[in-house]
Amino acid sequence: MSKLNEGVGGLRTFLEEVKVELLKCTWPTKKELIGQSIVVIISVVILGAFVGLCDLVNMNLLQFIIR
Repeated sequence: MSKLNEGVGGLRTFLEEVKVELLKCTWPTKKELIGQSIVVIISVVILGAFVGLCDLVNMNLLQFIIR
């Protein structure tokens, strides 16, 4: 039973420390969050288009070589 109490006490201490650390964090404002999200979405679209284009070129090149 003492091991259970130690585990619960350790978990409680951990959660209290997590709460203290999260209060120290600087959270982005709504405007910053929206701006950064737009940058990420645009980057993913551009990277996806690039990978898709590379895939298309490689597929056509391999079909040309195989024939």
